[in-house]
Amino acid sequence: MAQINQNYLKLPGNYLFSTIAKKVQVFSEENLEKKIIRLGIGDVTQPLVPAIVDTLHKAVDEMGKAETFHGYAPEGGYEFLRKAIQNHYQKRLVDIDLNEIFVSDGAKSDSANIQEIFSSNNRIALCDPVYPVYLDSNVMAGRTGNYQSDLEKWTEVIYMPCTAENQFIPEFPRKKPDLIYLCLPNNPTGTTLNKEQLQAWVDYANKNSAVIIYDAAYEAYITRENVPHSIYECEGAKTCAIELCSFSKNAGFTGVRLGFSVVPKELKVEGVELNALWGRRQGTKFNGTAYIVQKAGEAVYSRKGQEQLKEQLAYYQHNASLITEGLTKAGYQIFGGVDAPYIWMKTPDQMTSWEFFDYLLEKANVVGTPGSGFGPSGEGYFRLTAFGSLEDTKEAIARIQRM
Repeated sequence: MAQINQNYLKLPGNYLFSTIAKKVQVFSEENLEKKIIRLGIGDVTQPLVPAIVDTLHKAVDEMGKAETFHGYAPEGGYEFLRKAIQNHYQKRLVDIDLNEIFVSDGAKSDSANIQEIFSSNNRIALCDPVYPVYLDSNVMAGRTGNYQSDLEKWTEVIYMPCTAENQFIPEFPRKKPDLIYLCLPNNPTGTTLNKEQLQAWVDYANKNSAVIIYDAAYEAYITRENVPHSIYECEGAKTCAIELCSFSKNAGFTGVRLGFSVVPKELKVEGVELNALWGRRQGTKFNGTAYIVQKAGEAVYSRKGQEQLKEQLAYYQHNASLITEGLTKAGYQIFGGVDAPYIWMKTPDQMTSWEFFDYLLEKANVVGTPGSGFGPSGEGYFRLTAFGSLEDTKEAIARIQRM
């Protein structure tokens, strides 16, 4: 008799953003005359820049000719893209070997799949609040113990609270973790660590033989000089860290799908190179990202691509500034929005996160993300994104100010 993975039944409710989508759909159907502005999900709104679109067209034409047709991609990705990624790192004075780069269909997939190469006995440490995929994928793997509904916590997860009280800086846990998930700049709080603070985490991981899963999906939004774009800017990071990167937020690839992971050969667990294990996993379960998509990824790092994307990033950064300034003037307590496209706000009048979600949707017809959906320490907070259009962003701020 077939049996199911019982760990899936432990997951409470639906995926956060699926729940939001259903609530918004119900409200929309009951209020057809109202325009809803969505600043909840971190999906981009600006189109692909010309340098990328031109490259996509050329790559499609190549696929239509026998002499330039491409079938299965190499397991780790085409060399032309990996070299472009390698050069990008070198500009930040970080040396990465080509065989340490693994091209994928996105950082979300990698963040969920990477845990497969580790034992189910490993203890994980998570920032709280946190991007839900880190936690849910470990629940599915049976690594989190039982769910305590009264505390909204898992018994075998080490939570590292990040709140206004500690300036959203995770503190070293009292219990020793085996795997540490860090997302910097952070989703959802929009805050980050300076180099000294990140170096301390690298030192901690090496001292405790732990591995850091480092999600750098939002590094392109960093504006301050002392904030690292890569964990490998820290000394000793190659012996303790795996870095996950995405083309979704820096190049608008949410609908194109492309990302990559960096697994240094120096990184070993119980004497085993994780680079080899990840390569084996990918070779078995993944047939690579499409040639045309990888060519588009190469164009991201071209001179024209970088110039055009700089303007697009500035567009979203301007939105973040408008939201921050507008809501601060309206009396809200605001965090983030400087080195990240997310604005993390304190809910007013001691409202819960979901109460404020409903209030904002009903009174202003604006959609955000309840902080409690990211973890227990997210209760009482709310996330807005800067990925909307400029017009919608301005209108959303005005509506909230009028509430």
